[in-house]
Amino acid sequence: MRVHEDWTTAGFGLPALAEHVSVFVRRPYLQLWWRHFGTGQLQLVESDTALLALWRAADGGISFVGDPDLTDYHCPLGSGAGDLLGRYLREHPSGTPFRLDSLPAEAADELASGLDSGATRTRHEAAFRLDLPSTFQLFLAGLSKKERHELRRKRRRFTEALGAPRLARGTADPIGVFVQLHRKADGAKGAFMTPERESFFRDVADLPGTRVDILTGEAGEAVAASVGFEDAGCYYLYNSAYDPRGAHVSPGIVLLGLLIESTIEAGATIFDFLKGDEPYKLRLGAHPRPLYALEGRT
Repeated sequence: MRVHEDWTTAGFGLPALAEHVSVFVRRPYLQLWWRHFGTGQLQLVESDTALLALWRAADGGISFVGDPDLTDYHCPLGSGAGDLLGRYLREHPSGTPFRLDSLPAEAADELASGLDSGATRTRHEAAFRLDLPSTFQLFLAGLSKKERHELRRKRRRFTEALGAPRLARGTADPIGVFVQLHRKADGAKGAFMTPERESFFRDVADLPGTRVDILTGEAGEAVAASVGFEDAGCYYLYNSAYDPRGAHVSPGIVLLGLLIESTIEAGATIFDFLKGDEPYKLRLGAHPRPLYALEGRT
């Protein structure tokens, strides 16, 4: 076992234990998060076959690199991570707290195998995912009659007010557009986009596989925006925002419809809404992917 701070280690090239966990378990995202938000001590825990990206906070607590508000999945890389975690924790003083969150079931199972009976496992979140058919028309056909009608009605209303909706890419400063729309929201959503998080999102936009989409009408004015990630067979909707002045034309649901349609056209088979149990996800046919937390003391 090696515990180090070398981001260039070849261990980041190992396969993730769980499928479809996006950028969240890879070096570029984790190193970026650490640069913006990391405190305490970085602990890259590595064996010949596995890697865990952990950190020790100033109070001594151990967790994954990547806070749960910004990091939707955690997952060990390689094989034998449960044994590696157990060995790592046994080297700490008795009573050291740890909490490992946002784990898909298969990752939680593996890591739990290395913990003693005093650790607890709880389901604390869920990601919501759509299994995509081969065409958008088949997707619509799979919705309830009510939801299919609502999706079509809202797109028609948008078109009547602003012209045909379209996803614009390659616009000048798309993250700047996204940030400004985000800050127009009321309450916690608007307050979420602090200057530090804006800086983080600007760097996220440069990660391989990141996709920034701007929803406009025919006049080209931005009414909604999204940040997502693409990999082989899957699109992950990381964050979105819309101009509340356009709420009467349902820009959020129109944006979602276009994102799902474009994802299907690209040949992907999964649309992952990531964390959050907002009702619209279920109405659009998504199903939960439970996420677990393991916590206890050494």
